[in-house]
Amino acid sequence: MGELAGSGSERLPYIDVHEVEIAADVNAAWGALVRVGRGSLGGTGQRRLAQALGVEPPSVSGRWTPEVEPGAALPGFAVERVRRPELLSLRGGHRFSRYRLDFELSAAGSDRSRLRARTWAEFPGLAGAAYRALVIGGGAHRLIVRRLLRRIAKAACVRAPDSRLEDHAARDARS
Repeated sequence: MGELAGSGSERLPYIDVHEVEIAADVNAAWGALVRVGRGSLGGTGQRRLAQALGVEPPSVSGRWTPEVEPGAALPGFAVERVRRPELLSLRGGHRFSRYRLDFELSAAGSDRSRLRARTWAEFPGLAGAAYRALVIGGGAHRLIVRRLLRRIAKAACVRAPDSRLEDHAARDARS
């Protein structure tokens, strides 16, 4: 595909899109996207890899809640655009690549939603070409993104306990 993301010198070539249907509405899916994204992209193992790759941005910043705003960051991913609960656009880079990852949510029927992850990236130089062959050509990117989407879908379906049931149980315990 010849699709490009960005503008001017920051235009990035299209890589791929992956999607998952979620058995929850877009608001629940949005909350899960932010929560799982924070845990998956900002965890200890990812921070070590981020240090080895020399990622930008290098650390966590901003509020990673459903109200996440542009400028918030996780190692290797800065929030570029937000349109709650439809779009979370992340941009980043490291020694071998510059990239953008867009998460797009849409309604898919009653209490269902669809989450798409679109990736654009460039891999400059010989080292970048070797990295692309390993990560994109070798299938690691595809596996990681699909796993992330499945984790988000699962988290969106986990409902908080019904507070009315808790209230009844507490009242019965006091009687």
